[in-house]
Amino acid sequence: MQQWALRLRDGGITSGTMTFRPTRFEGGGMRFLRFRGWLAELATLSGGVARIVFEEVRAHAGTDAAHIYGGFLGTLTAWCEEHNVPYEGVPVGTIKRYATGKGNADKAKMVAAIQARGFAPADDNEADAIALLLWATDPTGGRA
Repeated sequence: MQQWALRLRDGGITSGTMTFRPTRFEGGGMRFLRFRGWLAELATLSGGVARIVFEEVRAHAGTDAAHIYGGFLGTLTAWCEEHNVPYEGVPVGTIKRYATGKGNADKAKMVAAIQARGFAPADDNEADAIALLLWATDPTGGRA
């Protein structure tokens, strides 16, 4: 499941989670085709994408997770290059430190930190996406 958050042109924020898992009768590449289609749809419905910032994961639960992450990363960066959209990966610890003050904050602390900022994330994944969006759109670059 992939989490996302988007700042709209009017300054509002929308967020959620998406799944791109292939069905039983599809090949593994379908998840990446769905992801690519979703990026195009998001760009169309939102009136264009100015920048994409994503969670840079450096440790994975296993080989399959690493391969899937690599596929999503390759699909995302190729799409961004094709559409001249700047992109940036941000380490998980940076996002957690920005939201909670601790780079190793647990899921509950991340959810609580985002709730304290007035959001109602459905789960820790959505909280992470909102935190990343807030970091990326912070005038200080999240570095103050």
